[in-house]
Amino acid sequence: MVSLVQNFLPWSFLGVVVMFEIALWTSTRAAFLGFVVSGAMWMSAFGGALLPADGRPADLVVVQHNFSDENADPAGTVRVLMEVQPDLIGLEEITREIHLPLRYRAVFGTVGLWSRYPITEAEPIDIKPHGLQAEWRRGLRAVVRGVVIYVVHLPSVRMRLGGFDTAWRDDSARQLGARLRGERSPVLLLGDLNGTVDDRGLRPITRQMTTARTGFAWSFPAAFPVGRIDQVMVRGGAATVVWTLRATGSDHLPVAARTRFGTSADI
Repeated sequence: MVSLVQNFLPWSFLGVVVMFEIALWTSTRAAFLGFVVSGAMWMSAFGGALLPADGRPADLVVVQHNFSDENADPAGTVRVLMEVQPDLIGLEEITREIHLPLRYRAVFGTVGLWSRYPITEAEPIDIKPHGLQAEWRRGLRAVVRGVVIYVVHLPSVRMRLGGFDTAWRDDSARQLGARLRGERSPVLLLGDLNGTVDDRGLRPITRQMTTARTGFAWSFPAAFPVGRIDQVMVRGGAATVVWTLRATGSDHLPVAARTRFGTSADI
């Protein structure tokens, strides 16, 4: 249950609003102090998302999207993904042939990477959670212009009689975290992680990687997004801004980001 609450921490600003209303209504010193303290805590944790984006040019413009195996408008989805003229597109839940106007691609199982630049290495990775018997191919590793690219889809979390079940997702996150620790080149992670960066179950990943401080880019569910579970994360570089694109035929919104790797990669 703690993991569930952590995914909605940015929405705690509603509590700050309530504290402000109480302070206005009661006009007491304690109420105003409560508002100031709660507001300062929220700004410290999430205020960076309100800052203006870094205006410097990006090395790589990337898009991350759970395409959805029930997507009824694949052609329209492709048009949306290409609107930002991305250099890289990472997709999950691929169950059909997808035609993207990017020259290079690598697809393994239900995940794929499309690139404007040559993909010099590409291989599937095994991050299947222990105890899962079904066929499960949801990870790939590739190299594009000196940057190691991971495209992954972690297991979904489930509400069960015993509560919020994250065991398979957390196991997959630990396996992915171990792989990331072994990389020596700059790394770019694109994926549906089925959790926000505040979720403690993803700490094996988030302790090593960073994402943009600007923009909330809530991506799920598409009809009324309440959190970003689709992530663009980097190590050995920076994601300068992240934002969502307009809705597609998926139940997720696409997430786009501008990333920089400087001289640490052959960009």
